[in-house]
Amino acid sequence: MCLESDGIMEENSPGCLPGLLTLHCAIGKTIMDFNLSNEKDAQASGSDENLERGNWSNKADYLLSMVGYAVGLGNVWRFPYLTYQNGGGAFLIPYTLMLALAGLPLFFMECSLGQFASLGPVSIWRILPLFQGVGITMVIISTFVTIYYNVIIAYALYYLFASFQKVLPWSDCFSWADEFCSKTRLVSDCNATLDGEIIHANYSFITNNNLTCMNGTINYKPVQFPSEQYWNKVTLQRSSGLDETGNIVWYLALCLLLSWMIVGAALFKGIKSSGKVVYFTALFPYVILLILLVRGATLEGARDGIEYYIGTQSNITKLMEAEVWKDAATQIFYSLSVAWGGLVALSSYNKFHNNCYSDAIMVCVTNCLTSIFAGFAIFSILGHMAFVSKRPVSEVVDSGFDLAFVAYPEALSKLPVSPLWSFLFFFMLVLLGLDSQFASIETLTTTIHDIYPEAMKKLRVPITLGVCILLFFLGLICVTQAGIYWVNLIDHFCAGWGILIAAVLEIIGIVYIYGGNRFIEDIEMMIGKKSRLFWLWWRACWFFVTPVLLMAILVWSLVTFSTPTYGSVLYPTWGTVVGWCMIIFCVIWIPVIAIVKIAKAEGNLCQRIVNCCRPAANWGPYLECHRGERYSHVVDPKKEKEHEIPTVSGFVYTQQ
Repeated sequence: MCLESDGIMEENSPGCLPGLLTLHCAIGKTIMDFNLSNEKDAQASGSDENLERGNWSNKADYLLSMVGYAVGLGNVWRFPYLTYQNGGGAFLIPYTLMLALAGLPLFFMECSLGQFASLGPVSIWRILPLFQGVGITMVIISTFVTIYYNVIIAYALYYLFASFQKVLPWSDCFSWADEFCSKTRLVSDCNATLDGEIIHANYSFITNNNLTCMNGTINYKPVQFPSEQYWNKVTLQRSSGLDETGNIVWYLALCLLLSWMIVGAALFKGIKSSGKVVYFTALFPYVILLILLVRGATLEGARDGIEYYIGTQSNITKLMEAEVWKDAATQIFYSLSVAWGGLVALSSYNKFHNNCYSDAIMVCVTNCLTSIFAGFAIFSILGHMAFVSKRPVSEVVDSGFDLAFVAYPEALSKLPVSPLWSFLFFFMLVLLGLDSQFASIETLTTTIHDIYPEAMKKLRVPITLGVCILLFFLGLICVTQAGIYWVNLIDHFCAGWGILIAAVLEIIGIVYIYGGNRFIEDIEMMIGKKSRLFWLWWRACWFFVTPVLLMAILVWSLVTFSTPTYGSVLYPTWGTVVGWCMIIFCVIWIPVIAIVKIAKAEGNLCQRIVNCCRPAANWGPYLECHRGERYSHVVDPKKEKEHEIPTVSGFVYTQQ
């Protein structure tokens, strides 16, 4: 036999000419060997396993992209404040538990889901067509968040460029300041002893008569520090409210354009280019955090800041308060970026047999350790600021915009060589933001690729640039004088409980409708067979603990929902209505797509619903060589025309 196992041509066959026999057999064997070992060859050579969609060039590209996506601005400007506010070191107990019970199970689920089918957050719902609206909701919310997230990067870029001066422009009350600006607190009045009697007088009378204020009786004037006025008057040129749109702040618009240019340049070849950029954008922030921590630890007052953060000021009794546990669960949920669609999109470019289990654990642990590490860098310098300004640490600590663009810049301005430290800090913020932005835009382009694969393959660069240009123009409203109110409004509505709804439906749909055990079998096709003991924890979380926690957070968020405010500025009624319209537009696709699916299905209403709750005929591993017996019946996705909203099939999957 020329090919022993297949008997394609026998030695004594009439077609076996003596001179061509050896060559013919050699070529045939080579072709067959190549086909049979296609996956091994791809992995060995580092080439793409999935030639249509592409794969990560190597595992480091994927891991750094995932770390960059998960580790964002919230790790620096929200977690340290939450820790301080919720009992210091004691907060790490509920934080760690929520990581294990809610964050990691969802993270692992989404990574496995994307890798298994090699599809983005919308097309992945071939697994459960009735819930495809959940994927659309994720993508729309990610789009809204992408618009304002790049505006925050633009703020950081502006401060980055403003740091290239010998004297930081927010270090003192310069020409832009008003009479309320002061570097120190100004005493308004106090009690003092005069001729044996206690009097209450203004501070000018006290100083003119060489009197001394009694401890505990001092009242201070309502002053603003230079960094606060610089943020409002110079950076934002902030108007009085959402009603007063004002003009576009041209330098913020230019910074926004630069930010989008960076994102577009990094993604022009998709994961092939962004996977290389993240080697710098994901790793260098750790270098800067380490530099800031070392510098902060050498300053006077740093110890006081650390004590407030995670030291002796920790309050274990805080664990008795439900609010602390809610904050821990919420922070874990948003910090890991689950239910945004990005994890599914990034994981969809993995090779089929990649160990997504170890990846999920590594990324989640790295994210949480980064948050804790960042807190030391933040609080050491805030402690020094409190020491210099003779205020308690509790008065200088803040979160969000007030930490990143007011409190921390104020602290940095008090350091020697302050422009250097300011540059490093804002450069770090820019890098942290860009990483997350890369993944968010990749989520959008992956969705487009799944819908129009041929167009995306030929026109990736113009489509990616088109998406960036469109989102830039949509973001211009956020760099007007009322821009900060729009940023806060979108964040308040879109980045809140809309994502929680998507997460709850995602885990319910996969575990209770598609089948948790079936999903586990899918994962084992990728990472190998595991013992029942191995899956015990994941089953407990997926089937009960995680859904209950997510439902509790969702209900709590709805019950405690309040109308948005920015500082002391209330939003007009129409602004709140716009916010509700945005979130309704995001989640309305869940019931709309479900109704469309049911309408397209055949049979009576009950049969239609049942059919819509079964996987589509083209659900399964993307490549035929990975389907095995369990998915040997799957319709080839490459031959299936309807990618974006697969038609519901009455095909019934048999349990293996």
